[in-house]
Amino acid sequence: MRWEGLRRSGRVEDRRGMRMAAPIGGLGLVVVVVLSLLTGTNPLDLIQGQGGSPGVETLPGGDPANPGGPANDPRRDFVAAVLGSTEDVWGEIFRESGREYRAPNLVLFESMTQSACGLGQAAMGPFYCPGDERVYLDLSFLADLQERLGAPGDFAQAYVIAHEVGHHVQTLLGAPGMTPGSGQRSNALSVRVELQADCYAGLWGRQVELAQRVLERGDLEEALGAAAAIGDDRLQKQSQGVVVPESFTHGTSAQRVAWFRRGFDSGDPAACDTFSTRAR
Repeated sequence: MRWEGLRRSGRVEDRRGMRMAAPIGGLGLVVVVVLSLLTGTNPLDLIQGQGGSPGVETLPGGDPANPGGPANDPRRDFVAAVLGSTEDVWGEIFRESGREYRAPNLVLFESMTQSACGLGQAAMGPFYCPGDERVYLDLSFLADLQERLGAPGDFAQAYVIAHEVGHHVQTLLGAPGMTPGSGQRSNALSVRVELQADCYAGLWGRQVELAQRVLERGDLEEALGAAAAIGDDRLQKQSQGVVVPESFTHGTSAQRVAWFRRGFDSGDPAACDTFSTRAR
């Protein structure tokens, strides 16, 4: 993928090099109160001194302005380029329909971070939170995509980012199950939500190729391989040796490949209606 010429997004929040500041409660709060009585110190001063406010804090020696590391980090540069291309593609699509595209932020983190949807952990994989309109990504997943899941290539990695941005598009358009506070989705609805995001990712790939000519030989196969690698049936077979279709939440490998391909071949958001079409 020739991504170097893409516009970089300014919406990458780099929380790498930051750690969770644990809230004080329960036994910890009792200890603080006892210490304040013994020393005559204001309990609030003790709590603040121990990082008592939930959130993140910079590790010693970190740069508060850029805690995640240098701006010339090639992995961060790649993410910013892909995110910038999604902004351009969806911005134009929304303009053509008379709407304004409100771009999401993308948070880079390590291990865990706080989101409006709760605690985000690397083990969850990349995710989108409609509550704060942010995409969350631990870059270790992109390495896992190649090394553990057998889906190498930069276009495969770009597909993952474009898929999560697809969830943001769903939120803006009011797709079922994507509005904040809509509650837990059924498995069947979740599959349709995920397959539409795959279709939107394919649409992005088509549009960015038409505008920028970024694809190289084998790139499309990389994205299709990634879609197949993270199908529910394949992941269940790898992890537990048995496939349980009623527990699927993202769709089979064949479904994910088919809907990405549908978006890529059509370049049309209307072709991505998984809610009124049989999700096959």
